[in-house]
Amino acid sequence: MSKNKTDSLLAVPCGSLQISELSPNTTTGVISQSIQFSLVIPTYKERDNIEKIVKILSQVLDEFMPKDYELIVVDDDSPDRTWEVAQSLMDEYPQLRVMRRQQEKGLSSAVIRGWQAARGNVLGVIDGDLQHPPEVLTQLLRGIQQGADLAVASRNVEGGGVSSWSVVRRFLSRGAQVLGLIILPGVVGRISDPMSGYFMVRRSALSGVTLNPVGYKILLEVVGRGRMRSIAEVGYVFCERKQGESKVTWKQYVDYIHHLLRLRLATGRVRQFSQKIGFPIGRFLRFGLVGLSGVFVDMAVLYLLSDPTTLALPLTRSKIIAGEIAIFNNFLLNDAWTFADVSMEQQGWSQRLKRFFKFNIICLAGLMLNVLVLNLVFNFLIPNRYIANLIAIAIATIWNFWVNLKLSWRVTE
Repeated sequence: MSKNKTDSLLAVPCGSLQISELSPNTTTGVISQSIQFSLVIPTYKERDNIEKIVKILSQVLDEFMPKDYELIVVDDDSPDRTWEVAQSLMDEYPQLRVMRRQQEKGLSSAVIRGWQAARGNVLGVIDGDLQHPPEVLTQLLRGIQQGADLAVASRNVEGGGVSSWSVVRRFLSRGAQVLGLIILPGVVGRISDPMSGYFMVRRSALSGVTLNPVGYKILLEVVGRGRMRSIAEVGYVFCERKQGESKVTWKQYVDYIHHLLRLRLATGRVRQFSQKIGFPIGRFLRFGLVGLSGVFVDMAVLYLLSDPTTLALPLTRSKIIAGEIAIFNNFLLNDAWTFADVSMEQQGWSQRLKRFFKFNIICLAGLMLNVLVLNLVFNFLIPNRYIANLIAIAIATIWNFWVNLKLSWRVTE
């Protein structure tokens, strides 16, 4: 690729997924003149659709708000080179900007990275597969103009629906909504279509908020963490794609449940109490559950290695191996769940190995602390080995959590 073509791409923002109040020009670092609306189109293998959707969106927005908008294609380094096709359209469509991400993946983070590079006072997202009707954009924009902080295109209000979904898919969609109302009523109850991927939001309602989405459903994150005083909804009919392949999988539903649970911990009473006392209770509870899983792993491996009916290895050697496997298990779960927000910002293998090394050392120090406290409590305070052991485990767990929080999983630029 020529240097000129490379230079025309937007630089990919890095660091935390936070929307700024001002919109910096990511290629120069200079604050650019703001515009009214920035629409992000996240893509992956949409080569056959990208030219058509850019053309249609440009026609709609040129008529509604000429020169006061931008389209930002954020492509996750598609093997079909979708980003290159989009880049070739920039001369014909001056409002078009293109970002090619090579280090990160995922629809939700793609949208946020696009918003971070955006200049608009209103930030939007639309799929790149033509399943979201572009003409609904003007209705959503009117909702924002009339005072809403968030305008959502919904399949579940008047004028909305799905074109040709199977009974199973309809059931799963409704079931997901009901589950959301049970787990997170304060968020899901505010919108009729929590799984919508077609909406727009005022920048001021998200500025300064660190987002931490899971999977594809970024709307949950926006409603749950943003400052949404007023929400408008517009009906639309979800269309089946005509080109390309569908990206709907079972993993999306698993991610959706994971996201609901994470938001519940992050926005509920536990979170409020945590902020009041200055201690991350929700994260500590997750750390404790991971530690409990490690106990079962340790016991299972110890049995397989040392029991006379299995491998019958020496007890000390078996315990060392079992303990290390349990530590490895705990690290993987903590990295993917307890401290996922930090891990997302530090995804390189060298950074993961560094975190694992620190975690290992801290856990070994925790084991020595456990033994020390056990002996002190048993010999000088409570002459009951089981109560003393519980106290020692509790102190060692707090040690492991707090030191790992400060050393192993900390945000470093």
